[in-house]
Amino acid sequence: MKKMQNITLLLPKDLLRKVKHIAIDRQTSVSGLLINIEEIVIKKDLYEKAKWRNVSLLERDNINLGTEGKITWNRDDLYAF
Repeated sequence: MKKMQNITLLLPKDLLRKVKHIAIDRQTSVSGLLINIEEIVIKKDLYEKAKWRNVSLLERDNINLGTEGKITWNRDDLYAF
């Protein structure tokens, strides 16, 4: 079991009210919402590592995406069905 520690958190009243409503909607407590912070941090760390790994691969291998640095499409082309 992970060792837990209590903290004191100072939030504006209107923000705390909104947080409490979110907790109620998710059928949890404010503490329960905050526990999800760990998951958010882990996901962000994994994303950053993957991003830099892929940027590094693109730079190292000088991968040609075939665009020659030019955008040859527009938004309508991308969403045309």
